[in-house]
Amino acid sequence: MTHSPKISVLFNEHQIAERIDALAHAIAASQPKNLLVVAVLKGSFMFAADLLRAMHKCALEPQVEFVQLSSYREGTRSTGHISMLKDIESDVTGRDVLLVDDILESGRTLAFAKDLLIARGAHRVQICVMVEKPNKRAVQVEGDYVGFSCPDVFLVGYGMDVGHAYRQLPYIGTIDSP
Repeated sequence: MTHSPKISVLFNEHQIAERIDALAHAIAASQPKNLLVVAVLKGSFMFAADLLRAMHKCALEPQVEFVQLSSYREGTRSTGHISMLKDIESDVTGRDVLLVDDILESGRTLAFAKDLLIARGAHRVQICVMVEKPNKRAVQVEGDYVGFSCPDVFLVGYGMDVGHAYRQLPYIGTIDSP
């Protein structure tokens, strides 16, 4: 029998839902043209789905693509090397693109993705993240839309994982030390 760790809730379901509605309204206020949402897999899948539904309520009709980038692999720290595991299929030339990710920490993954989309001819590339850790940046990149700012703690839930576990949790939490 394995022992499940205790998880402390940092941001609950209600807080997350309220922030997502606010983010969707802010995105709509920017009046994006020919919007393409690019969700960064795997961690953003829950956030991206909820954000897209909230954007629909704000009368936005984005197309959606997925990119899979990795700098973590099985560990809890970024390796600093970005691997593209899945690329988007859509042409981004002249389009507004919204990169959606679960967390902005070192910034390497999102900077890589943003630079790539700009190089491919995107008109505007903005970043929307559920959580940021502003004191962890290794590169110069900021979120245009940020759900929550948090301290340097390892997060799980709401798509975020440790070794592919805990993604299913409907809240964002931290694993307590035994």
